[in-house]
Amino acid sequence: MREAANPNAKEEAGAAVESRSCAESKPHIAGASTRPGTRSLTRGIKVLRMVASRPGTGWRLSDLATACNEDRATVHRVLSRLVDERLVRQRLDDRHYLPGPMLFELGLALPEHSQFRRSAETILRVFAHEMTCVAMLLLRSGDDFVCTVREGSALHTGTMMHPGTRRPLITSAGGVAILQALPKLETERIVAENTEREIMKHGTGRLAGLQRMRERSAQHGMGLNLGDLVPHSFAYSLPVRNHADEAFAAVVITGKPEQFPESNIDELRMKLRRIADALEIESAVLEA
Repeated sequence: MREAANPNAKEEAGAAVESRSCAESKPHIAGASTRPGTRSLTRGIKVLRMVASRPGTGWRLSDLATACNEDRATVHRVLSRLVDERLVRQRLDDRHYLPGPMLFELGLALPEHSQFRRSAETILRVFAHEMTCVAMLLLRSGDDFVCTVREGSALHTGTMMHPGTRRPLITSAGGVAILQALPKLETERIVAENTEREIMKHGTGRLAGLQRMRERSAQHGMGLNLGDLVPHSFAYSLPVRNHADEAFAAVVITGKPEQFPESNIDELRMKLRRIADALEIESAVLEA
């Protein structure tokens, strides 16, 4: 009875009917350039990636469909399969979709990544205590970054990232630090793709701040956010490279302007370089 009264339950019922209707009426297009199975797999990965970007709050069906730029019926159909496979779970009280336990189980096949994360947690915990700030490790994931480690605390920094948070690269000093280490054409492609997503999600209101952050970062040769997106929240970042000299991550510190004024940039760069070097040594386990 509780679930029937939930407004999201009505939404899902409507999506299920819509899904059946679409499946029955959709014509087969001969000679389509992409095979249906490939399209379904790509769509499923997109939905799963989006679900994983909100491990705490989860997603309503309608919001998830909008974020994926897909119709509700399609997303509902994909979610049903993902729930069956335990890759996604649905919380009973609000019917939101969240990452499922199968994701953790699959991750056990990569023990070296867990080992690197534990090492990074130790390094950043000591660093955050030393600097009295928030220190984070962001991993590159295609055109996005994923917050992998967050240590320390600082009041009123505007830092809303936690392990599992996934965002476009252009939206963080850490993402910009990674972009600086990429080939020019790849950087331009990612910036264009990220900007398109930014406009779809937030409109044009933050574009000037994002541009300002990239320009200042280019001037100083590191990721730098001096309150460009959130007032009184400063962030500094350097890329972390693997043995092939590819930027696969970034180390970030965030704090208030009085903690990290722009006049201290050279000192902060040296401290970040020391931590990035330590993380690069530990990352060797990923290539063993």
